[in-house]
Amino acid sequence: MFDRLLIATGIALALSTPLQIQAAPQDNTTALNAFNPEVSLILQGAYLDRLGGERHVTGFVPTGEHGHDVRGLALNHTELVFAANVDPYTRGFVNLAVADEAVEIEESWFQSLGLGHGFTVRGGRFLSGIGYQNERHPHQWDFANNGLMHSVLFGEHLVQDGLQLRWLAPTELFMEFGSEVAKGQFFPGSELGADKSGAATWAAFVHLGGDVSTSHSWRGGISYLHAEPAQRASIVDDFNDIEALTDFSGTSKTWLADFVWKWAPNGNSSQRNFTFLTEYFLRDEAGDLACDDNTLDGGLCTGLTDRYSSEQSGWYAQGVYQFMPAWRTGLRYDRLDSGSVNFNANNAVFEQTNYDPTRWSVMTDYSPSEFSRFRLQFARDQSMRDEPDNQWTLQYSLSIGPHGSHKF
Repeated sequence: MFDRLLIATGIALALSTPLQIQAAPQDNTTALNAFNPEVSLILQGAYLDRLGGERHVTGFVPTGEHGHDVRGLALNHTELVFAANVDPYTRGFVNLAVADEAVEIEESWFQSLGLGHGFTVRGGRFLSGIGYQNERHPHQWDFANNGLMHSVLFGEHLVQDGLQLRWLAPTELFMEFGSEVAKGQFFPGSELGADKSGAATWAAFVHLGGDVSTSHSWRGGISYLHAEPAQRASIVDDFNDIEALTDFSGTSKTWLADFVWKWAPNGNSSQRNFTFLTEYFLRDEAGDLACDDNTLDGGLCTGLTDRYSSEQSGWYAQGVYQFMPAWRTGLRYDRLDSGSVNFNANNAVFEQTNYDPTRWSVMTDYSPSEFSRFRLQFARDQSMRDEPDNQWTLQYSLSIGPHGSHKF
C-alpha cells in the first residue's frame, strides 16, 4: 500500500521501424504527434454562503492585504497542466492557474530522471516539500479550503523559485531527506529581500513512513524554513481601526511537524478507507518594523521604525472516512495561538492580543468517478475576534484529461 510513495511516472520512447530507401515520405503530422505530453484541465467552482466584507485572522500579520470574502456563486481558478518526459534524463511540468483576466504560473519545473542512488533534483518554480499539505493542489484538498495554519503561514501554500534536492534512502523503512534553496520573493519572504544574487530562503525536511500490516500505513515528518524578508509589506489595523501599511525586515524561522495515518481493509481503498492527518507549526520572527504615517486618515502611525519580534504557533487535525464507494465525510479542527508579539515603540499603535483563532469544519462529498467530485461543507469560523461566521460551501471539482498519481 505504501509503495505508492515510490511511484514514478515515465514515458517509454522507441523507434522500431528501420529506414527503407524506397519508403514513403514521413507524414509530418504523425511525426509531430509522436510525442504527446500529458494535458489536463481542472475546473472548480462553488456557491458560498457566509459573511462578506474584509476578514483577517486576529493576532497574525496578514500575508498580504485583508482578504474580501466572496459570497454567492464563485468561480475558483482553473488549472491547466502540461507534463511530459523531455528525454530519458529530464521531466517537465507546468501548472497554470487561470482566473478571469489573469494567468498565474503556479508551478513550472524540470526534474531529473535516473540519477541513481535515490537522488532527485528539481528546479524552477515548485510547491515546497515542507510539511504534508503544502504540496497538494486545491483540487486534492479534502476540504473546500485550506487550514488556518497555511493561511497565516503562506496565504495558501509556499511556492519556491529555486532548486530542490531529495534523497530516498535504500531502506525498508521509507526515509526521504530534502533541502531547498530559493529566491524567496513569496511570503514569508519578500520581493526586496529576494533582490540579490544569493538565496533569501532555504528549507530542509525529513519524512519517514511505512506499513503496519496490510491495512495500515503512516508517514511523519519534520521541516524547517528560513526566510530573510526585506521591507515585507502588510496591512495591519491600528488601535483606531485604521489600516496601516507596515514594512518588516529581518528573519523568519518556521518549524513544522506532520503526521498522517491511513487505513484500508487489506489495502483495498476502493470500498472503505480512513485518513487521519495533523500538522503543527512554530514560527519566530525578529527584525525591524516600519509603520507608514497614516495620521491624515485618523490613524496612529507616525512613520516610526523600531524592533519587532513574535513567537506564534498553531495546528490542525482532520479525519476523512470513505464509508462506501464514492462517498466520504470528514471533520477538521483548526487552532492557532497568537503567542507573544512585541512591537516595542509601536506597542501604542498596534494591539497585542492573546486571542486564539479556531475553526470547525465538517464536509461530505460524492465522487461519481475519479474525475469528478461534489462537496457540501459547513464551517464554524471564529478566526476573527468578535465576528464568528457560519460558512456553507457547495463545491464542484472536475478533471479533464490524464492526471498524474497523487502523493501518499
